[in-house]
Amino acid sequence: MEEHQKFLDTVLALIGQQLDKLKSRIAEGEKEIEAMHEYYWENYTEMDEYGYENFDNQQALLNQINANARQHNMHSRYKKMMDSPYFGRVDFIYEDEDEPETFYIGIGTFSPEKGSVPLIYDWRAPVSSLFYDYDSGEASYEAPGGQMRGEITSKWQYKIRRGKLVYAVESDVKIDDDVLREELSGCGDTKLKNIIRTIQKEQNEIIRNTRDRIMVIQGVAGSGKTSVALHRIAYLLYHDRKNLRSENVLILSPNSVFSDYISHVLPELGEEPIREMSLDTFAYRRLKDTVNDCEDRYDRLERLLAGGDDGSFQEKQSREFMDSLYGYVMQLEAELMDFSNVSIKSFHRSAQEIQTLFYEKFTEYPLLTRMDAVREYIVDEYETLTGKELSQEESDRVRILFDGMYETKDIYILYSRFLEEQGYTALPHRRYEQRKLSYEDVYPMLYLKLILTGSGRDTSIRHLVIDEMQDYTYLQYEILSMLFDCPMTILGDKAQTMDTALQDVTKFLPSIFGKNIRKIGMNKSYRNTQPIAAYAASLTKAEDIELFARDGEAVSCNMASDRRDTLEFIAEDFRQHAGNTETAAVLFLTEKEAKDAYKTLKELFAQQGISGELLSYIDRDSSRFCTGLTVTTFYLAKGLEFETVYAVTDAKRRDTLTTQARYIMATRAMHRLCVCEDSAMPDGKDS
Repeated sequence: MEEHQKFLDTVLALIGQQLDKLKSRIAEGEKEIEAMHEYYWENYTEMDEYGYENFDNQQALLNQINANARQHNMHSRYKKMMDSPYFGRVDFIYEDEDEPETFYIGIGTFSPEKGSVPLIYDWRAPVSSLFYDYDSGEASYEAPGGQMRGEITSKWQYKIRRGKLVYAVESDVKIDDDVLREELSGCGDTKLKNIIRTIQKEQNEIIRNTRDRIMVIQGVAGSGKTSVALHRIAYLLYHDRKNLRSENVLILSPNSVFSDYISHVLPELGEEPIREMSLDTFAYRRLKDTVNDCEDRYDRLERLLAGGDDGSFQEKQSREFMDSLYGYVMQLEAELMDFSNVSIKSFHRSAQEIQTLFYEKFTEYPLLTRMDAVREYIVDEYETLTGKELSQEESDRVRILFDGMYETKDIYILYSRFLEEQGYTALPHRRYEQRKLSYEDVYPMLYLKLILTGSGRDTSIRHLVIDEMQDYTYLQYEILSMLFDCPMTILGDKAQTMDTALQDVTKFLPSIFGKNIRKIGMNKSYRNTQPIAAYAASLTKAEDIELFARDGEAVSCNMASDRRDTLEFIAEDFRQHAGNTETAAVLFLTEKEAKDAYKTLKELFAQQGISGELLSYIDRDSSRFCTGLTVTTFYLAKGLEFETVYAVTDAKRRDTLTTQARYIMATRAMHRLCVCEDSAMPDGKDS
């Protein structure tokens, strides 16, 4: 241990020196920025009339601000490294060499001086793959200059906390199971942990994959899908700085709480935060000029749980319905137009001439934007012939004239007519302020809008991450393919489908994104103890789940006659374990059940002297995940994990969706799971 402690002390001293230098540079930079501001305001009135001096001053100021920002980022990274500068070490003898070279692996690269050999290598550096992929013995890694071969003579794993060496373990296996087991047995957190200390070989292959444009990860609950996807993004950002920046990455996540839960991972790994939103939010933003409000997937799920599904959702998300919508657009080509003569002062064009332009010259334009192209063409003709430009008032009048040749451009009305043609109930005839779209109509209307007005492809996004892939429909994936033409990481678990039947989207994704999709299975569950994982597997009858060997207490079951008794049991059990439990959850089927239970638990906490600060409630508008006992629905808990979970269901419900809900509830638990069944009705009332 003395050798390891000595090296750690040396590294920490060197990092400390760099921190002092950075602090001085930052202070000097701030003084320089302040001086530049003062100079500018004192002299800007006397700067040259062409603005060259003004421009040069502005550029110099911007360069100094950017330089200071880089210094701040480096200072922040080195402060993190003072807590734990590295976690692994590989001793590697290159081919044709006699002595091994030692590589320490950490969260970032550290060199004592610029240009010197690093003392610590970033976990994403090529040489770091030796730590994750190989046991002692023959090994190789891909370097910029080609494949480097040799032999690993020893490997070490370290735990360093607050600059103190907790342990140093020599191991000839990739990641020692005891180290992994200790990490997994720790306390739960309100933030997803980074996994760089314990990345497994199969996970590392996914993270470092730069060959496959579309990667689809089908993983069981607790297999680390989301962590692997985020670490993959960090790896891609590290290796493709020229073409990929944080603002070029978008994660489609289930809800705002999940976004908060994962938001710190990339900054922890040395990268800037990336954009996160739900697909429903994205769709609403695209439709906000057509409808005032839209339902989200949770509205539909609540109807499903209440037994109010008429089957129209699945029909309207199908390929057949999508094809019918496309055919309807072809039909509108003739039905929607009423061409008329146009006069711009003394300049005239006949309805026939406009019709010819519309159907023959500008056919590549979407139907509802095509007349804009025709108008611009004719206005350009007028201005070329007369040598005069139209005033703004005249341009507005001409635009109204051309738009008037459409019978309507209102997507809401056009979609409603399509529904009637297909034998469905038309949308209510309402003014914009009163329009609220049912969830089953959100994506068909968005698809119709994209066809009629153009795809609106988002070229700023160069990598898309789609989480919970099993909850997206065929139509939603078609829309995503229209909006994003970029590499994607798509992940999910078919056993967690939030519908009346399981859905394996990998069966139809190749027909949308092409056949060169890389499909990867992650069948090993790390989150749950063996008793919890075995219980969850029994609910889905899954046979391909591998369980990581981590012991724990047996799954308990609490039977009660009504919901009040169940909640009294939960409050008392939480009180007994609160001292050594960081995160716990009470999960319900429906929003009403969760809301009612939260009110009751607040009363019970007060009666039993439990701090109210230990109780929180998550609904679809929440944006934070708190410590203590969280009350929410199973569908809002997806993607989250808790040390203890109380899974509450009505004993009489045995339908497919409830079984899937029980599976999702169970797989949220890391260490303790209590299954609570009572005779509460689905609406939350006692029977």
